[in-house]
Amino acid sequence: MEINITFPGGKKVNADMNGMIIPTDQAKLQGGDGSAPPPYALFLVSIGTCAGIYVLSFCQERKIPTENISLTQRLVYTTTAEGKTELDTIVIDINVPPDFPEKYEKALIRVADQCAVKKTILNPPKFAIKTVAHP
Repeated sequence: MEINITFPGGKKVNADMNGMIIPTDQAKLQGGDGSAPPPYALFLVSIGTCAGIYVLSFCQERKIPTENISLTQRLVYTTTAEGKTELDTIVIDINVPPDFPEKYEKALIRVADQCAVKKTILNPPKFAIKTVAHP
């Protein structure tokens, strides 16, 4: 897979993936327009939305209505000995209605845990960054 990154102006950085443009920007306090999420926010959002597609697919396969099911992702930060703030824990709550079949609750947690983004974080890829001159 190839993703092309471009700079459309200001603090905006766009990713073109298979013809879909994914815009990013910085907040106004960081010199951007605040017109799109910053890259780090997209990274964090990808974790919850990845878990969400697994939950959605699980429910759809079993014909469980999803209109009252949602996920809430919370970020828990810690302070290092040097005084820096770091992300410590990502908590994902799967919100189900009272009539959700109890027999599926543990299975729903297991499928959300299959998130490919989470698995990549737990087994990180290598990075190879270089400059390439082009005509």
